Amino acid sequence: MNLSLLLACAWAVAANLAAMVPSRDNHWRLAYVLIAVGIPILGYVTYQNGPWWGVAVLVAGMSILRWPVIYLGRWLRNFVR
Repeated sequence: MNLSLLLACAWAVAANLAAMVPSRDNHWRLAYVLIAVGIPILGYVTYQNGPWWGVAVLVAGMSILRWPVIYLGRWLRNFVR
């Protein structure tokens, strides 16, 4: 396993640990940090391992951070109308 996949796994572990911590703002602050850190890791995984691994890591990240994705989808749906 190369460095990019190790970083992606560490990101997933950190996201799951962050979800266990109580939060007053429903973890939105942590979600913003995870998104900001996850995007370069996603690019690194795609660069080192190819687009299929990049898509796999993207889907894994979207399953962990599903509410920002849901709200983005709702915003885009309202924006298009």
